[in-house]
Amino acid sequence: MKLSERVRNISPSPTLAVDARAKQLLAQGVDVVNFGVGEPDFDTPAHIAEAGIAAIRQGFTRYTPAAGTVELREAIAARLHRDHGLEYRPDEIVVSVGAKHSLYNAVMALCEPGDEVLIPVPYWVTYPEQVKLAGGVPVIVPTAEATGFRVTVEALESKTTPRTRVLILNSPNNPSGAVYRREELEAIGEFVLRHDLCLISDEVYEKLVYDGHRHVSPAALSPELKARTVVVNAVSKTFAMTGWRIGYAACCRELARAMAELQGHVTSNPTSISQQAALAALAGSDAPVEAMRREFLRRRDVMVARLSAMPGLSCRVPEGAFYVFPDISALIGKTFNGRKLEGSTDVAAFLLEEARVATVAGAGFGSDRHLRLSYATSLERIEAGLARVEEALGKL
Repeated sequence: MKLSERVRNISPSPTLAVDARAKQLLAQGVDVVNFGVGEPDFDTPAHIAEAGIAAIRQGFTRYTPAAGTVELREAIAARLHRDHGLEYRPDEIVVSVGAKHSLYNAVMALCEPGDEVLIPVPYWVTYPEQVKLAGGVPVIVPTAEATGFRVTVEALESKTTPRTRVLILNSPNNPSGAVYRREELEAIGEFVLRHDLCLISDEVYEKLVYDGHRHVSPAALSPELKARTVVVNAVSKTFAMTGWRIGYAACCRELARAMAELQGHVTSNPTSISQQAALAALAGSDAPVEAMRREFLRRRDVMVARLSAMPGLSCRVPEGAFYVFPDISALIGKTFNGRKLEGSTDVAAFLLEEARVATVAGAGFGSDRHLRLSYATSLERIEAGLARVEEALGKL
């Protein structure tokens, strides 16, 4: 059987691959500390779970409109207005099967074959693959760790051509934890307007920011930029609802209609039960979210301090999300049992097999000099895992 070129060109997700390998070892009775997976370890707040249970009991188990229920889209619009002062109508919002699905809809609706999409590095592993699936060309834009991994207009200009169509921006960033400042976003917004581009703004970690930093949605900066921006968000990270699979996009009516029609032929509506749970999440209190954020902050500080003290590692303090992205350059070229560590993939494999600690190679995020570790696990497991990492590094 001959597979299509589009699927032959897809690179597997390294985050899912690491998680699958870690779970395989766990199933074999091996104690693995999993820093690889990007999901909160907290349970979904009780009032949200109860809304899903109530939906089942009330028979809310049938098809909804492909773009999601009107009630949920109204709740999303209200949340966007409350948090960012943004005005959207329900027909400018599309609810999808997770933010990943929302991003895919946006890329498919915006990109023609050969169109170029600017993606600052480090990037979430799925962005380039979705662009390739749409027939577009991912154009990787460098950033500097010394300036917090935040892309500059100068770097964007250097990669812009007449074929450039879209910029994907992720703040707070996965994997670096970078949070863009208002003035930086204003400059990027002017760049987008000057080149007549579309901006896809991935904001799924917006509530997980630390040290006095504040998330700013680019769409809130000006009416002109809002008209060219797709705001993508989800309940997954904010409310510990990864398995419920509800994301959403807010954009101009024309693009929202196109995305809804595309979705209607691919998945139809997201799960009705999950939509009711998401409605309860968005309409309810953010107190559980703040409790999670404070605990993530505590874990972040422990992980950064421990990693920074290990020989061969350096680790900047992430400003948001729940990942650290340590520089492992000093480890590359070292050997263990006669095997040379050629890059981040080898270092991640070494830590999994020798220390029984799952991390994700930075190569999948565009930087082979780094690893990504998630602190979305208990402080006890973080302490245990980092002790193993330190012991393993001592053997190199």
